[in-house]
Amino acid sequence: MIFGEKLKAERNKKGWSQEELAEKLFVSRQSVSKWENGQQAIGPPQIKVSV
Repeated sequence: MIFGEKLKAERNKKGWSQEELAEKLFVSRQSVSKWENGQQAIGPPQIKVSV
């Protein structure tokens, strides 16, 4: 099972929509959709720090 399939399976197991998961991860619903469909790889987290 590839990452996208695992992500979708776990999301469905929790009963979350793509929108709900996106909100929890602070990304767009489109990003979640692309990850699940293997259209976009997940890169390293982008951490923004304001000083």
